[in-house]
Amino acid sequence: MSISRIPEREIAERPTGYGGPNLSPVGLELVPHEFTPGVWALMANLPPKDNNGVIAGRDAALVVDAGITSGVSAKIQAAVARLTDRPLRYLANTTYHGDHTFGNAAFPREVVIVSSGANKANMTDLAYEKQTRSANMYGDAALLDEVTVWRTPDLTFESSAEIDLGGRVVQLHHFGPGNGPGDTIVYVPDARTAWTGNFLCHAGTAHMLLQGGPEPYLGSLRRMREALPDLETIVPGHGPMGDGPAAVDALIGYLERLHAEVEASVKAGRSLEETFAACTDPWAERLDPRLSAALARYPVPRQPAQQGMLTLCRDLHRLNVLATYRLYEDR
Repeated sequence: MSISRIPEREIAERPTGYGGPNLSPVGLELVPHEFTPGVWALMANLPPKDNNGVIAGRDAALVVDAGITSGVSAKIQAAVARLTDRPLRYLANTTYHGDHTFGNAAFPREVVIVSSGANKANMTDLAYEKQTRSANMYGDAALLDEVTVWRTPDLTFESSAEIDLGGRVVQLHHFGPGNGPGDTIVYVPDARTAWTGNFLCHAGTAHMLLQGGPEPYLGSLRRMREALPDLETIVPGHGPMGDGPAAVDALIGYLERLHAEVEASVKAGRSLEETFAACTDPWAERLDPRLSAALARYPVPRQPAQQGMLTLCRDLHRLNVLATYRLYEDR
């Protein structure tokens, strides 16, 4: 069974008891981490809230993702001003999701927004996107009332593009669908670091199949592995930064097993509940030790952070089983 169809919209159905990631900006602070002069991750102090990035060359600076509200966008722009005297000229969107793009409108018009054409094509229904993200605002959905304009990318590309910041080239890649149809990777070759949005998180993290299935995602990951052989570090859209190749390998292994187990379950005529029970849950007992160690470096109480991430990973795994089952069931 080969499933390559990409749904027009993110799956709206959720498993019973699903919580999902907390996207509220309340309490969010962005902590700079410098990889090499002019290249910083802006890491959320409270995982799994959104991370960002700042990349500066001799002539200009680029920001990765815009935040979910104008308040977050202001924090990002203030961080840029503190970190570099280079003018902010570019903003890259790794995905179309509102927690990464609602802040676009709060950037000056002269800042050029760049992303994949597939991301821009999905930025057409602001009301629907606000409704979808509101489910993960944990009581703070009213903060999205201020979002009345969804500023879309000014420049788009199909598979790859380069931006020369002056002595530093930033590569943008769209390897194919993953978490969504337009996932965009921002790669800085001289830092061997990539901002991966929702496409790739720290090894051992549960990802999200929101608008597609395991097989297209697997193809995209393999293309990324081939195209970026020198990649060392990833800065995901959510959660801790980590080893890039290890994250790719871990997610490929997870998606291969998810595909095989759900495919077998659908062919056997099992119900969704029976499929939940039949599929291997990597988070049934504990977090991956690599992810647990990365979370321990955050300045938050360790036990609640670990338990919160474990609960989230279990939720996301069940969502992935559901999404894959519905896709294969339709087939």
